Amino acid sequence: MSDVLLTGLKIGESARWHEHRLWLANWGTRQVLAVDLDGNAEVMATAPTTLPFSIDWLPDGRLLVVAGPEGRLLRQEADGSLTDHADLTGLGAGLNEIVVTGRGDIYVNGGTDFHPGAGEAPGFVALIRADGSVRRVADGLAFPNGMAVTPDEGTLIVSESFAGRLTAFDIRPDGTLTGRRVWAPLPGDGIVLDAEGAVWTPGWTERGPACLRVAEGGEVLATVPLDRAGFACTLGGEDGRTLFTLAADWRMADGFEDNLERLLTGPETGQVCTARAPAAHAGHP
Repeated sequence: MSDVLLTGLKIGESARWHEHRLWLANWGTRQVLAVDLDGNAEVMATAPTTLPFSIDWLPDGRLLVVAGPEGRLLRQEADGSLTDHADLTGLGAGLNEIVVTGRGDIYVNGGTDFHPGAGEAPGFVALIRADGSVRRVADGLAFPNGMAVTPDEGTLIVSESFAGRLTAFDIRPDGTLTGRRVWAPLPGDGIVLDAEGAVWTPGWTERGPACLRVAEGGEVLATVPLDRAGFACTLGGEDGRTLFTLAADWRMADGFEDNLERLLTGPETGQVCTARAPAAHAGHP
């Protein structure tokens, strides 16, 4: 079982290890938080949006925030203000997650539909390059969620939450995606890679919610039980081997809207949980 580092979150999402602290998007409060290893939280930005919103950084250290409902990609300036980083109006609203590669290519996904029709998969991945160009590079995803890029920057892995799988693409030198394939036939949310090539993802077991360490192909290598549903995870700490999982009360028997309303307006059940991992963080984010 994991340890609890922080309580009192609405819904914690978009977990990132950055500058010796855990960063996260605290949905419901619109705040980007940085949390140290003693559980002290500092507000680093307030996003002009509701949910979803997610975070990552440019190679020069500037914070990026995806304002999902508005379809905007915001960049934090030195004075703390947020300004539009690129024009994403052609993509439409409903953006979700972000990952930035070491060379500065930005991937965002969206087209999220909480009630898709049978056989529909309206989700996509878009690429934003340093010159400001924006284009879709993948379509037909069933609720694209967390993403990760391998250390060699040759593969992008996307959680397709409604399809119950992790999907991989080859990344070409120009940032476009090819070679779509199932990386693992397991559902995922906010994911992170480790130095042995495994993916950590929130998930479920017969005993309840857990954070799972998964090998390519789907073998579950390790399981960290949780007492509530996990939404995102990352690896960090001084040696990169602390697993941070963002969890909150989610009742599988209830509908999506009921769960979301309870999380946003009811008791603050969101937590940051920690456990030791067998391998250090790797890749992006």
